[in-house]
Amino acid sequence: MTTDQIILFTLFGGVFALLLWGRFRYDLVAFSALMLGVVLGVVPVDDAFSGFGHPATLVVALVLIVSAGLVRSGAVFLITRTLVDSSRALGGHIALMGGIGAVLSAFMNNVAALALLMPVDIQTARKAGRTPGLSLMPLAFATILGGMVTLIGTPPNIIIASIRQQSLGEPFRMFDFAPVGGLAALAGLAFVALVGWRLIPNRDNDTGGAENLADYVAELTVPEESEHIGKRLAELYETAEKSDVAIIGLIRGGKRRYGRAANALLAAEDTLVLEARPEAIDEFRAALKLDFSDSKRQELLTADGDGLEVIEVVVPEHARITGKTAQAVGLAWRRNTVLMGISRRGSRITRHVRQTEILPGDILLLLCPRDQGADVTDWLGCLPLAARGLSVTANDKVWLAIGLFGAAVAAASFGLLYLPIALGLVVISYVLTRILPIREIYDHIEWPVVVLLGSMIPLGTALETSGGTELIAGALTDLTAGLPTWMVLTVLMVVTMTLSDVLNNTATTIVAAPVGIQMAQTLNVSPDPFLMAVAVAASAAFLTPIGHKNNTLILGPGGYQFGDYWRMGLPLEIIIIAVSIPAILVFWPLAG
Repeated sequence: MTTDQIILFTLFGGVFALLLWGRFRYDLVAFSALMLGVVLGVVPVDDAFSGFGHPATLVVALVLIVSAGLVRSGAVFLITRTLVDSSRALGGHIALMGGIGAVLSAFMNNVAALALLMPVDIQTARKAGRTPGLSLMPLAFATILGGMVTLIGTPPNIIIASIRQQSLGEPFRMFDFAPVGGLAALAGLAFVALVGWRLIPNRDNDTGGAENLADYVAELTVPEESEHIGKRLAELYETAEKSDVAIIGLIRGGKRRYGRAANALLAAEDTLVLEARPEAIDEFRAALKLDFSDSKRQELLTADGDGLEVIEVVVPEHARITGKTAQAVGLAWRRNTVLMGISRRGSRITRHVRQTEILPGDILLLLCPRDQGADVTDWLGCLPLAARGLSVTANDKVWLAIGLFGAAVAAASFGLLYLPIALGLVVISYVLTRILPIREIYDHIEWPVVVLLGSMIPLGTALETSGGTELIAGALTDLTAGLPTWMVLTVLMVVTMTLSDVLNNTATTIVAAPVGIQMAQTLNVSPDPFLMAVAVAASAAFLTPIGHKNNTLILGPGGYQFGDYWRMGLPLEIIIIAVSIPAILVFWPLAG
């Protein structure tokens, strides 16, 4: 093993370890590794930023902008509004929503597809009187499955196509993934709709919707002239019990007293820490005439005279507030909004609500001026947990948006236009026809993903150039020596799936794809079956809430726990392997 290989393996090991730890955001981790690689001399200075102009990076960014244009045109909600019916049986609803989600995510970013459909699914569950937890996980899995079908459906496919172009001189085309990815998606959707949803734990027999799935940790403050000053905290328990509120703590002078502090005498500006549902919090506040935790902001809101509304939003990975506190982003003074409570699965909240760092998957309970909920939600970069009206520039542009996008896909599929150029022309057309305002274009790009790709691509190239991927491929080939080639493909898929379940699938693909090519060359067979195996496996992250952004997004709204995902995810991954291997051997022969 050469010095360069040792350095690169160490860098990749550090990247994977930090991604698994999750303490630092993945774009910072990847960019830091790239800079270290340049300083240590394993990444040439001239190639340091080549990843930022790489076709894969550009396509990912352009797909996100095009997805936003399809949303603003109303194209997506035109479909769901027409097809979704709350009276439909749960199995039928899951099959229909899963089908819609899979089709959408084949042609737009799968995170965007879930973001559009999740409020529809939750609202449908509310109307049907069932918990959204029974249908949100199937929907998330369906949008992941749909991304396997086309080149632009998911970043791993885009990366695989680019790596094939670099190594073999020609990329995969738009629908080259469809025979294998489509069969895997169909088999997965059938399992999810018929069997999979029955494996999801149903912890809540209430039928009120997402707000009934998890209590919020909230804070209410004792006003200066409250009649309860001087009373023991325990004297409020009876009212709390009637309102279905649990008093779990007391904050005084910025310090939290753990436990119920039952004998503490209440003083002005004391903050009660509660655990309850939104309507219970408000009932308890009204009964005892308490203030919201940000009483000054509450007074200003009330003085505006426009009325108030309470909204619930879920926090995606790249929201403005993710990793920050409500205080840090200036929620109160920038948007006249009070953070009333946080609902979080899997970890305790031990600080002031306003000073609690917000995590992906959290559900926030916000008090804001009436009719400004949508603006506040958009500003935070969160997703609403209620039905949304169509975000439409003009109704007559729905079919124009679809037509422009369809023409671009067709042109790229038949080789008339290079895919990044086709998508770039769609973006320009959306701006010129005012489907998408030019001021919003850059807001829809997930810059952390761009930085991740731009940083990992030069590192992956360096690993391949140094012979590092050849070493990994050799180790896997030795491990599977004497086994038939289909078994070697299976081992490659299992290893890739395992990595993708705990790491970012983009980083997994950048390492696994060159390894697959090298394994094929060692076995003297076509590399295409190995690239297809990596493409499907890298997308099939169903075992954990951290394996894919869509899994994280439903964690709070669905009321799931970390260990819930594998119940449906493990058999789903086994089915995908069982369907994909024969399909790969049929459509992408080893002797090709």
